[in-house]
This record gives sequence, C-alpha cells and structure tokens, in this order.
Amino acid sequence: MKATVKWTDGRQFVAESGSGHSVVIDGPPDHGGRNTGPRPMELLLMGMGACTSFDILNILEKARADVSDCVASIEAERADATPSVFTKIHVHFTVTGRGLKEKQVARAVELSAEKYCSASIMLVKGGVEVTHSYTIVEE
Repeated sequence: MKATVKWTDGRQFVAESGSGHSVVIDGPPDHGGRNTGPRPMELLLMGMGACTSFDILNILEKARADVSDCVASIEAERADATPSVFTKIHVHFTVTGRGLKEKQVARAVELSAEKYCSASIMLVKGGVEVTHSYTIVEE
C-alpha cells in the first residue's frame, strides 16, 4: 500500500492514495491552515470508523441481514501532553434495517473489533482504549 502527501501552502496538503483517490487535509487558521479539509487526526479517526463500518456491513451482508443504513458515531479523547495521541475512542453504531437480530449485530461489532478492523486493532495495540456500542433501528 502506498500514498503521497503533497504540501500545497500554509498547512494544507493533498493526500493521494495508491488507488488514485485524493483528499485535502488542512489545519485551523490559528496554526497556519485555512480550514479547507479535515485535520490529520480527524482523518485517522474517520478512517478507523470507515474500516470498522466496512467490516460490520460485510459480516451482516454475509449473514443475509436486511441492513439499510449503518452510521458510526465516534468520540475520542486525546492526551494533554505532546504528542497528543488518542487515549480513548468510543464507536457507537446505529444499524437500521428490517428484522435485524440483536445477536447478529452484536457479533458483527465484536468480530470487527477483535478480528477484522486493522485500524482499530492497530490503535488498541498502541495503547488506545477502544470501546463499542450499538443501537438497532427497525425500519
């Protein structure tokens, strides 16, 4: 896997993935940025949320669950000292569908957290406390 990150000006960068997709990353004005894109740590958090959501949808699809929506709401705490690493992350999934079984959703969340989500597992191995919860919404 490869990526490039090119500085454009101020604290703005354009990152390009090895698969050819780009995203603007920027800082706040008080740090020389123009607020034109997510901060680097926000992007890391969003990537983790997408990674675990991807897993959950794959697992539920294989179980033939009728899922119409999946939203991961993520809250994180960071260390006060430099480096301001993540110390705690909580992911709450809101899974919407028809006839969803609580046991299936719980298992999908568990499998993602413990076996499949590379981003989340990497953060846990780095000392971040990552927790999960979910709500099932019947359509």
